[in-house]
Amino acid sequence: MSTNLKKLVEALEKQSKNQHELFNYAIPDTWLSFDYKGQQIKVHDGHVLVNPYRFYQDLIEEVFLKKEQNDLKSYYLDHPVEKSLLNGDWIKKSSVYSMMVRTTGSYDHDRTGRLEDSNLYHLKDTGTFLKTLAYLPLLKRLGIDVLYMLPIAKYSLKDKKGELGSPYGVSNFYALDEGLKDPMTGDLTNVNDEFKAFVEAAHALDMKVIIDIIPRTNSVNSDLIIDHPDWFYWIDHKDLVDYRPPMVEGLKTTLPAKKEYFKELFSSPSVEEHLHKFRKNPKEIDKDKWKVLVKEYKSKSNKKEILDLVQEHFGMTVAPAFSDHINDPQPAWSDVTFFRMYLDHPINSQPFLNELGTFEPYILFDVAKCSLNPGAKPNMPLWDMLSGIIPFYQTEFGIDGARIDMGHALPVELINMIISKAKAIDPNFCFIAEELDIENAQASIDKGYNMIIGDGFIKEPRVQEGMFNAFAYSAMNLPSPLFACGETHDTPRLAARPGKEVLAKMLTVFNHFIPNAIPFLNSGQEFFELQPMNTGLDCKPNEAEALPKDDPYFGKLALFDRYNLHYLHPRRWEMIEVIEKASKIRNSLMDSMLNPDKVYPLGFSAPWDTAAGFGYKGRSKITLVITNTDVYNDKEHWVKLDNIPDEFNREGTILKQIFSSENEVSETDVVIDSTSNVRIWFKKGEVKVFEIKA
Repeated sequence: MSTNLKKLVEALEKQSKNQHELFNYAIPDTWLSFDYKGQQIKVHDGHVLVNPYRFYQDLIEEVFLKKEQNDLKSYYLDHPVEKSLLNGDWIKKSSVYSMMVRTTGSYDHDRTGRLEDSNLYHLKDTGTFLKTLAYLPLLKRLGIDVLYMLPIAKYSLKDKKGELGSPYGVSNFYALDEGLKDPMTGDLTNVNDEFKAFVEAAHALDMKVIIDIIPRTNSVNSDLIIDHPDWFYWIDHKDLVDYRPPMVEGLKTTLPAKKEYFKELFSSPSVEEHLHKFRKNPKEIDKDKWKVLVKEYKSKSNKKEILDLVQEHFGMTVAPAFSDHINDPQPAWSDVTFFRMYLDHPINSQPFLNELGTFEPYILFDVAKCSLNPGAKPNMPLWDMLSGIIPFYQTEFGIDGARIDMGHALPVELINMIISKAKAIDPNFCFIAEELDIENAQASIDKGYNMIIGDGFIKEPRVQEGMFNAFAYSAMNLPSPLFACGETHDTPRLAARPGKEVLAKMLTVFNHFIPNAIPFLNSGQEFFELQPMNTGLDCKPNEAEALPKDDPYFGKLALFDRYNLHYLHPRRWEMIEVIEKASKIRNSLMDSMLNPDKVYPLGFSAPWDTAAGFGYKGRSKITLVITNTDVYNDKEHWVKLDNIPDEFNREGTILKQIFSSENEVSETDVVIDSTSNVRIWFKKGEVKVFEIKA
């Protein structure tokens, strides 16, 4: 059926008739991973020149429409699920690609050196749902079967960070970002049609779609303010200039918002001063004046933002959010605020507040971490709205899963509402917890999540400190799966870390073989992208300057700015080819990887050796995946095989090499010695795979 993909084809066909012959539209060769038979010119630098209307029309018809799909249903409502992978646990077999459509689909198509909303061809250089379709065939080749999408909802441009603003500053959960609509289809389709088509296309390639939702925060300029000012926290606009999280003397930095610290917290003069800044919501202050404001906002002639009108009429503004950790040095987050989850103050805080006086609804560390500090009166209309977000995307667009941003800070009862409503529509809907602490893995599973993000992005890059090995060998014993990832949209890029491209390649490949871990590829990682998308986690002060100074995107952050991923990296095909091979081997080992009884951690001559490896037992063979984690030196490693079943580690048994991340499969046999050990030579950062037959 694929109704919305067909609608795109019809729109492209009609629109192309209204255009002059257009043939200088450039795409990177990595977007051409299908048998495109249309007219094209391949430029020596990796660009391919095409007619965009014909290119995208042919892409949809040849790649996606040849596979029949039902409309707007989650993938597993149409496909059978293995019994062991029901209730969203299909994620255990998946390989995930993280994308932000605005960036992943960006390209300087007219090659002017700028990313424009309307380029020389009156088309968009920034990413759209339509343009991002061109990258899906390559992701399929890489073994990707889950597209994890950073926020796609409407976000506010008021007080925006960077050139474009952050998609995490959502102003309306129930509306898509109009910037993701493509002008190629004119007014024949809308942004909803194009996201529906995107999901249909993903499902046609047996890919699932997971979205990111942010129920804890909203834009300070939210669409919800006009109807629900009582859902937000308010201060006088004059106090915004010096608004910041209060520092508490006598307490250490970055402490969790636990009741044991509240005596010192609420006895702090800076905290008391902060609490006195908060006011009743403007509607409660003056209902008649609020009616005048609403009428003005909804008038056809109005061009002002809701927050500007509140400032004009009341001299007030929404209070920005900040970290939920006491004495966190981070400044306030100027573009987002917290929702008022409870209509009363936190129960844990009330005894201390009563000693100080009376306060209006406020933002402080206790309120920010309401999972630890709930109130007694839930804001049920707000909770109903928040728990309806995912069902909206399920029924309207057919998504398959969601990550709940900062879910660990939300009330458990709200999380239960969110998960239960989604599962009622699709029992196999998958939930990812933004839980970084592996100690909370079981608690996340108990709440109904299928996996956690985990701490791989912190531990994996630190191979020289032994943290990568600690991550890899501990993952299999966790009660929850977690991401095998060396980078995310919030962290430094692997190719910019110590070890550079060698480290990036080694981790990207070996992450396919860590038991109980799901390979996670961050957009751009597949061609050694250097520039982080954000500098939110584990970053140095100059992290945004990873690119050469003459690069047009030097200093830019994709989460806030116009950004063109470096699709034409000179070694792009090297990484793509090795990921493709690793993915195929992983799939062949999947049954063993999911069975702890068939997983054998490998040892080396000493615990501090720069090596890691696992054995995976099949019916008549065992497959060994081993890497040299020394990213600076070639090295011989003494691999101990006394941990694998006896029938595979007899003296004189040959290890047949079937894969090398350096594409150099040795013809020299590796033979087990009399002590059940083998000596294997590796290049720096090399990953090798061997088979031993019984």
